[in-house]
Formats: sequence, C-alpha cells, structure tokens
Amino acid sequence: MLKDQHGREITYLRLAVTDKCNLRCFYCMPEDGLHWLNRSELLNYEEMLHLCKLLVSMGINKIRITGGEPFVRKDIMQLLRAISGIDGLDQISLTTNGVLTAPYIPELKSLGITSVNLSLDTLDAGRFFAITRRDEFAAVMQTLDELLSHDMQVKINAVVMDGRNTQDILPLVGLTKDIPVDVRFIEEMPFNGDSHVYTGLAWDHVRIMEHIKQTYPAIAKVPDGLFSTSYNYRIPGHLGKVGVIAAYSRTFCGTCNRIRLTPQGELKTCLYEGEGLNLRDLLRSGKNDIELKEILTHAIGHRAKDGWEAEALRAANSPAHESMASIGG
Repeated sequence: MLKDQHGREITYLRLAVTDKCNLRCFYCMPEDGLHWLNRSELLNYEEMLHLCKLLVSMGINKIRITGGEPFVRKDIMQLLRAISGIDGLDQISLTTNGVLTAPYIPELKSLGITSVNLSLDTLDAGRFFAITRRDEFAAVMQTLDELLSHDMQVKINAVVMDGRNTQDILPLVGLTKDIPVDVRFIEEMPFNGDSHVYTGLAWDHVRIMEHIKQTYPAIAKVPDGLFSTSYNYRIPGHLGKVGVIAAYSRTFCGTCNRIRLTPQGELKTCLYEGEGLNLRDLLRSGKNDIELKEILTHAIGHRAKDGWEAEALRAANSPAHESMASIGG
C-alpha cells in the first residue's frame, strides 16, 4: 500500500482530464476563461492510462474523473472504457457540471460508473446564469433527471457563496425529501483563477448547518464513511441526505486518502499544495515503472500533514490565483 509519513494509506486518485470547461463559474475561473494549455502540455490518454495502471498496482483502488469539465475533452468515453478495464480497480466515479453528460449516462452505467457528483449551486435558472455566465440550467437538470432514471447514485455539490446563492440552501435541501439524492454544501475556496483577492469565509460549515437547522430542527447526524470529506445528516422522512464539506476549514485532512493528477501531469498530494511532481516529463524522459514507483513513493512519503501546512509550504513561483479547473478540485 501507498502510505504517507503520517501513516495514512493512499487509495484514491482524482484524475483531472482537462483544464477546459464550458461554464465560467465566477468562483472557479475568470469570465474570459484561462490560458488554456496546449495539447502537447496535457497528458495524452495513453499516458493517463499508464499512470492509472501504475498507481493501481501501488494500491489505488478508486479513481474519480474530474476536470475542468471531463466531457469537454474529445473521446472521453474512450479513456473511461480503458480505465474501467484496469485489474485491481474497485471503483470509478465522475464529477461533472452536467451540461454535456446526459447522452452518455447509459454507457457510463454499463462501464460500472454508478456514482456521479453533479455540480449545481442553485435551482434558480437566473442565479445559475449569474454564477456560471452560461444559459445551461435546463441541460443540467436534464442530466439530473437522466441520472436518477438510471438509478445512479447522485451527489449534488453546491458551493455556498455569500451574497450569491445562500437563498438556495433550503431549496436544495428540499430535493432530498422525495428523491434519493445527497446534497452537499461546500465551503468556498480561494481558487478563482482571477486576480481579485479572496477575502475570507463568510459561510463556514458551522454556519451552513445552523441555517439548515432553523428550518429542519429534527435533522440528525448519521455516520460518516471512513474517508468521508463531508459531515452527513438526514432529515426524518427524507429519502436523501444532506452533507457539508469543510473544504476551506480543512477539518477532514487527518484522514485524507487522496492524491490528484492535474491535466498537465502534476502529482498533487494536497489540494492546497503548490507546484507538484511533474509525472508527464518523467514519463516522456523515458523513466521506467520501477523508477516511477520509487519517485511516487518518495513524493507521497513527504506529504504535508494537512491543507494548512501545504498552503504554508507553497512554492514561491506557484500561481497566486490558481483556478480549480487547473488543479482538478
């Protein structure tokens, strides 16, 4: 098994297949987009598959496909078909904004992808446009309907933003009443890819839950999974669950079992880490699997204790305003 120096087993890879996205959520990237990577700067599918197989052989048993938006990358299903065939991989899951996802849902399920995280910050079409700068609310809701009709496990991820969508917290909680969907509220993080300064957190996980409890006083804590990033709750009589993810407060770091691979091949052992290990260049320089395993073991064995330490150790040349799309959050 892969272990860091703090004794944590690393079993979960978040693979960002692209930095591009068809939305422009203001908390993730500038309105005009980012400086998109050239194709040669990205890992190609063969390199992604090679690294996935290597990491699975070292103990990774779950891979989540992220972006950017995964379905923006051409032939994404080709990669998913290949990853689904890796011996020793127990679970593949997917995070998507839902704009392009609906037509692929039957095949996703046939590949064994039964869990999908859907990014949806509001149930109001007008606020959706204001947040994402795109008129795609109907497409996202169609994807939600298709996922549910195919009995997929759906987790809705909603970033809570002061003055933007706090009025959507209770309507989103209301979704859990009649459909078996988990709604998870995420603290806003300082990865907007823009030059404006992150001024701090107005709605942390404590305030979010206090707000929900005012309307749903009977909401009760339920057990969290071993490596859960969310604190989970259930309202009596509701089919789904409610969760809060302390992404900025970083209260779950002590049990973190995940690593990230960015579209350009950087290994990040923490979301808040600065410049990571460049696996793309190591692959292209001809490093063999034995050498790569030694390098990976060393990198993971020198992992930060938590997100606060990782942030403090950020390299001086790391971008001051990274985008979540470029680091595969």
